[in-house]
Amino acid sequence: MSQQIQNNIEKVLITGGTGFIGSNLAGALLKEGCSVRILRRYNSDLRAVNDLNVEHVIGDILDKNSLRQAMDGCDTVFHTAAIVAMWKKKGTEQKDVNIIGTKNATEVALEKGIKKFVHTSSIAALGYRADGGLSDETTAFNWSPKLTYKYSKHLAELEIFKALQKGLAAVIVNPAVVIGPKDYRFHGGSLIKKISSGGVPFYIDGGINIAYVDDVVYGHIQAAKVGRVGERYVLGGTNLTIKEAFEQVAEVVGVSPPKLKAPISLVKLAAKIFDLISFISGRKPLISSDLIASIGINFWFSSEKAERELEYKSTSFKEAVKKTYDWYKEVGLL
Repeated sequence: MSQQIQNNIEKVLITGGTGFIGSNLAGALLKEGCSVRILRRYNSDLRAVNDLNVEHVIGDILDKNSLRQAMDGCDTVFHTAAIVAMWKKKGTEQKDVNIIGTKNATEVALEKGIKKFVHTSSIAALGYRADGGLSDETTAFNWSPKLTYKYSKHLAELEIFKALQKGLAAVIVNPAVVIGPKDYRFHGGSLIKKISSGGVPFYIDGGINIAYVDDVVYGHIQAAKVGRVGERYVLGGTNLTIKEAFEQVAEVVGVSPPKLKAPISLVKLAAKIFDLISFISGRKPLISSDLIASIGINFWFSSEKAERELEYKSTSFKEAVKKTYDWYKEVGLL
């Protein structure tokens, strides 16, 4: 299945182009001289792309006709569109966008003869190692299907593998937790927001891998240019315990880190209570079973394959936090 293709990127479509990774990717591709088109909904938040000279196609990845219009004349597709949410109320929307949307995108890409299709997956679609070692592209998914975001990203990858069998020249990238400018919705940046505001009174056992958005974007572009068809590439950053991550963020933003460790059993009980409150109220939970699924697990990753094949490099965690925090301050979000 795997084959390496040197791809010249000229005319690009980015699904999810108004989002965090998609908008940063669009900016980087424009600097490389590419023609960039984004597919977006009519009511998309445009703050991340207002300064970018990109072509807009109004549509939806659940509408194949709008996908056909968006891909017309393109040689490369970056499929970054996804619903990133760690609460079960979003499960149906995640199934539609993350799985069916991916299926639609691959089918239209095959129709249009797209030369390279880069699918933005996540480390959430990969498994964890019970022995505490570093997971990588070969670590099989072993999370519960009840974890709606993780499971939807796993099933979306299965759609990519089906399309590969039909001849789609697809590459999968698996970013870690990502921080950086243009994260208007505070996905990975929620860590910085909560620590800087003093909203994290305790830390928990477990480990996390956090990457900087510029590195992840570079990995995407390299995946399109030289990535091997049919392969996954983990685009990670620094492996840290939760305690270390909290301490280093606190040091950069100039606050005191949380000193107390919360018992795992207490956090799990609290998550179940918030799940119930969320189910009744329809509001986003403060914490959820999905969000704390990896509590007590060092969910750590190796990016060695991407480093070797894509010349991937990662920014130090403290530098990534500082750049992200400075951007949030600059635009008035913190």
